[in-house]
Amino acid sequence: MTNMTRVAGSRDDFQLVHHLTLTGSQFEIGRALTEEARRLGWSPMPVDPIVGRARRTWFERHWPQHHARMDGAAAALGLDPDQDELALDGLSYIPEGSGCSAMWIPPSAAADGHGRIGRNYDFFPTTAGEIMGGAPGPDELPMASRPYVITTVPDEGLSATVITMNDLDGCMDGINSAGLAVMLLIADFETAAPPESVAPQVGLASVQLPRFLVDTCENADQAKQALLGAKHYDYGTPLHYLVADAHGQAFVWERGRDGREHIVEFGDGPLCVTNHLLHRNPDPMHLPADSPASFGSFGRLRTLYERSKGTTMSGQDLRDSLRAVAQAEDPDVPFRTLWSSVFDTADRTLSARFYLGEGRRYSEELVFAAR
Repeated sequence: MTNMTRVAGSRDDFQLVHHLTLTGSQFEIGRALTEEARRLGWSPMPVDPIVGRARRTWFERHWPQHHARMDGAAAALGLDPDQDELALDGLSYIPEGSGCSAMWIPPSAAADGHGRIGRNYDFFPTTAGEIMGGAPGPDELPMASRPYVITTVPDEGLSATVITMNDLDGCMDGINSAGLAVMLLIADFETAAPPESVAPQVGLASVQLPRFLVDTCENADQAKQALLGAKHYDYGTPLHYLVADAHGQAFVWERGRDGREHIVEFGDGPLCVTNHLLHRNPDPMHLPADSPASFGSFGRLRTLYERSKGTTMSGQDLRDSLRAVAQAEDPDVPFRTLWSSVFDTADRTLSARFYLGEGRRYSEELVFAAR
């Protein structure tokens, strides 16, 4: 069953946000997601048949939920699910990439004993044409102006609620019915570069990785094993991921400039993350000064850490901290905070405020359940 409702904004606001709820088998969920993606202009991308076959085999072995949804995509497109020439996933409708700030408050540091993650999703408020240095195309909308909240309730397995800016079968933020929450952030502005190729590869693309975890893992230990055992790739923009569970465990996963994988943990205290590699700067008390290339990443982390260290924080304290590091409405600053979200891992909920326009206009905070 498919149900879609408008939950925030209008065509006169910067963002118009829809909540898409899908129930049924993973096959049926995949078919419905593909039908919505086609309505938004998506079409499958050609892929080297050898790579296409290897991708399907990898998903079947390691991410069967996604593999079943790809079979549903094939049904929506009238294609043989075993064909190898087209990628039946990557349901992208706008480009990807972002800044961001996030903070995990473990149950031991929370006023009510609920572990929470708060995050600001910072992104360009302009069109793809403008980002590339040109003029917007006719009727071209800003890249992040049509986000989706997607709740999936499969017949078997974990339910989840996610927020996505650009990819209906991936996400930027997500939480599942076991209380596992995941979010992605840019990890290293200095090494970000245009991709040499956007062709699908074997394994997990950047925005698929959070969806993979909320589909397959119930706690942080399982997520660590899943990440260390998975193949994954990015498109020129290094990302890292904040993962937390309902048992009070959290970590940041990131890949270093040398290609090695790193799991960063801060014990039982708050864990703050912005847009630099944490394993290279593990001490929040001794961070470099920001440069034009760092976009305030070190200063934002320093602010979050100073507000959270040695104190008990309420949900409102967390929200106030996010506001303290939100992007300024400065014409010289390329980002705006396009949504702020709070995950309650005890209640299995995702709450979000969406950006409606200049003057710090946001929607009311909306609450979505993952179960």
